[in-house]
Amino acid sequence: MPIWTVHGDGKNIEPGQVVAPMERLSWGRTIGLGGQHVVSMFGATFVFPIIMGLNPQLAVMLSGFCTLFFLAVVKGRIPSYLGTSAAFVGGIAAIYAQGGSPAEVTGAIMVSGLVLAAIGVVIHFLGGSLVFKILPPVVTGAVVMLIGFNLAPVVAGTYWPQDQWVALTVMIALIVASVVLRGFLGRVAIFLALLFGYALSWILDRISGPITSYDPGAEAVTEHFRVNWEGVTSAPWFGLPPFSDEATGVVGIHAPSFSLTFIVLVLPGVIALIAENAGHVKAVAEITKTDLDPMMGRALAGDGLATALATSVGGSPTTTYAENIGVMAATRVYSTAAYAAAGVIAMLLGFSPKFGAIISATPGGVLGGITVVLYGIIGLLGAKIWKENGVDFGDPRNLMPVAAGLIIAIGDTSLQITDTFSLSGIALGTIVVIGLYHLCRVIAPKDDAPDDPGTPGDQRKPDRAVADPDGESDPGRVEQLA
Repeated sequence: MPIWTVHGDGKNIEPGQVVAPMERLSWGRTIGLGGQHVVSMFGATFVFPIIMGLNPQLAVMLSGFCTLFFLAVVKGRIPSYLGTSAAFVGGIAAIYAQGGSPAEVTGAIMVSGLVLAAIGVVIHFLGGSLVFKILPPVVTGAVVMLIGFNLAPVVAGTYWPQDQWVALTVMIALIVASVVLRGFLGRVAIFLALLFGYALSWILDRISGPITSYDPGAEAVTEHFRVNWEGVTSAPWFGLPPFSDEATGVVGIHAPSFSLTFIVLVLPGVIALIAENAGHVKAVAEITKTDLDPMMGRALAGDGLATALATSVGGSPTTTYAENIGVMAATRVYSTAAYAAAGVIAMLLGFSPKFGAIISATPGGVLGGITVVLYGIIGLLGAKIWKENGVDFGDPRNLMPVAAGLIIAIGDTSLQITDTFSLSGIALGTIVVIGLYHLCRVIAPKDDAPDDPGTPGDQRKPDRAVADPDGESDPGRVEQLA
């Protein structure tokens, strides 16, 4: 870990100055800033583990550990928090649909993390341009889009039916909050919407009593209260996250197991992680005015290894979080010491089973309202990559592979290869997009238009965040949702 030098007097930041990654303010202020980073990442970091059928308390704890690990890998030069990644949500939904278990989910993601780490090592030695040649914006945008839109049936079939009116209300509240609120509050709109939905569900239980709807625990329509705190009252205040117990349905710390079929289902998420990490490194390089291209491989390897470490004990996949860029822009503090403090704070939060039980008791209707927005945003971030890199869909070399891959993925089309192995949905759609894109480039007449401009790293616009620190155009207000 780096030895940070104190910026100025450790208390004040002069006009026009910023606290650089290798600098820090006083430790009291640094810890306070770390707490702000924890709150900024908190909503998505504990919502996505619930959606993925994993333990949110364990996810929060390991996000802190993985952040410290990542900072060590990048030598403290890239200020980033590693929160729960949404890149694998679609593949995980497909695993559960085929009867997979949480152990098989974490096993598949662990392999994907190791693949990402290997790619990072290769890029470290061969240069970051290799990423953009193999995965240009038209491809990364398509993969991100098909991952998001493939999840629509999960909302419609699992979360929304549990309490449709609460889901609708929470959806509206989240949209209004993300548009109306500014600065820090805008960046934690997910968290605020979750609190609102939680409180609304509790009030409805008191007023109207139990609801008769689909109960995922019983896998049937039952009469039950929206908010069930039986697990909360029995959980201790301090201790490790629980160990998985299939007999009681508890998901917590567990060893992964491996299935080739399920590994293939989640591997496309690696492409989304490459795009996320490359964009994050580019954004941080711009706002800190430093050349971080030589650190691109380290960033990818660090995130991949962090994902592998987290899932080796049953945790969630990780990725660098864009919402924290907004916090840095607003405070003008880009110190990695603040992220180290955030990592320690998150680990301490993870030592409260009661905290984890409260999170796990989030009503299904609340998750329905949140996921209907989140999954759509994941998909639309793919369109954002296309737009900001000037992808030309008048060129059939771009249009045709993407069109085929999107429909295959969104429709969950399958290709039976053997009696025991098939490709479907996201995995098949990704292979189609990548394979046919490069095939079209090879077979197209040489006088066709040149390749599209831009790289996946151009997908964020950090200069807006610096120019608008009050949050009118915070980059984290959309990217945080994915």
